[in-house]
Amino acid sequence: MSAPLQPSPEIAAIARRWHEAYANGDSATMVNLLTDDALLCYVGTAPDEIGKGTEFRQAFGRFVDAHPRMRLRFISIDGFACGPVGWSITLHEAKAPDSTAAVVRTTLIFHLQQGQWRIAHVHNSIPRTNTEGLGRELARFDELLDAALSGTEAPARTGLATIMFTDIADSTAIAAAIGDALWSAAVKTHIGTVKSLIEGLGGTLIKSLGDGTMSSFPSARAALSAAAAAQQAVAQAEAEPRLRIRIGLHTGDLIAGDTDVFGTVVNKAARIAALAGPGEIRVSDATRLMVGDSGGFVFADPATVALRGLTGEHLTHLLEWRD
Repeated sequence: MSAPLQPSPEIAAIARRWHEAYANGDSATMVNLLTDDALLCYVGTAPDEIGKGTEFRQAFGRFVDAHPRMRLRFISIDGFACGPVGWSITLHEAKAPDSTAAVVRTTLIFHLQQGQWRIAHVHNSIPRTNTEGLGRELARFDELLDAALSGTEAPARTGLATIMFTDIADSTAIAAAIGDALWSAAVKTHIGTVKSLIEGLGGTLIKSLGDGTMSSFPSARAALSAAAAAQQAVAQAEAEPRLRIRIGLHTGDLIAGDTDVFGTVVNKAARIAALAGPGEIRVSDATRLMVGDSGGFVFADPATVALRGLTGEHLTHLLEWRD
């Protein structure tokens, strides 16, 4: 049985110690917390602040000593563990003498070595808007979710329904490479294909925003079939640009006109979709239970996760759609 993913106050405390040591110029503590493995990696906020391996570990003390002392204000520190691997996500405000304060995000990846957590990967970043960093704002599942909940459209039915979200992966990079005109045409063709597949299997396209869609199906089987068909259609398309999509599904009670109940089902489907990688279909345990062990659907990679805005932990599965 695989180890469960769970919060780790111990890792959060080590992460705090790491940041406080940096602020105080305590290079010895920071070096001691690093792994001595050759795969060690450090990514700083400056373009050239990238270090790797044991040579970087040996020089890291001098790297820390060269930095001014900082005043820190922690905004949040979260630690997690899954067996011998752990990670932390820290958001803090840092201010050096004679400089303005900056908000910094840091992710630390830990490996349990001889009973001690050691840091194997460090990644620091200073948040910037997508417009500043990439030249355009990204369409997000959150935007599609907000659009769905704020609109008046809803499936003309009540009761159990399966909600499906789709989204094109790496859309910003593709759009930047081919230009807005070609990208708009590619998205229009893609949305048309997805819409035809949805409606052909008895579903209803509720919303589309940017390159994403939200739809509803009266049965989980139909929704899973549509998701698999959408991935297959994208994979088999010969026209460029070649696309990859992420898909997420959840099944729950849908009551037309009651946005609270409707919103819970939609919210969970959107959060699950956000977990899917390019070319993946991830589904809730409720959706998997609806189809049972029959019907030719194969599920893999069960994962228990926390979903933003929803209480407790949630079991999700990967739908294997490739033949």
